[in-house]
Amino acid sequence: MPEQAQLLPGTLDLLILKAVSLGPLHGYGVLLRIGQISGQALLVEQGALYPALFRLVRQGLLKANWGASENNRRAKFYELTPQGRKRLREETEGWNRLAVAIASALSAQPVSPNAKRALALEPEEI
Repeated sequence: MPEQAQLLPGTLDLLILKAVSLGPLHGYGVLLRIGQISGQALLVEQGALYPALFRLVRQGLLKANWGASENNRRAKFYELTPQGRKRLREETEGWNRLAVAIASALSAQPVSPNAKRALALEPEEI
């Protein structure tokens, strides 16, 4: 099992939207799906999940309908709304841009002395 990572602030809603975009899920199913799509690297506590689900419904990003779970229990199933699909797309694009920028910054190599001198020159001196 991979080492579990801490969720960054603001990522729980994005992960919920992604999980639900793959098909309607009840609350516990959302937890399982996030674990599945993260290779079990991300753990979401139920105490954080349910308030987030309610918030996303209030914001119009998810809709909730009652149905029967796999074991025939009454459960609330969540689906993306068109607004939720749009938010997922926008947030995913933003996250991907940020991840590329951070990866680029973290892969930076030390600057050579010649490059340091060139950086210190005024543009007209080059």
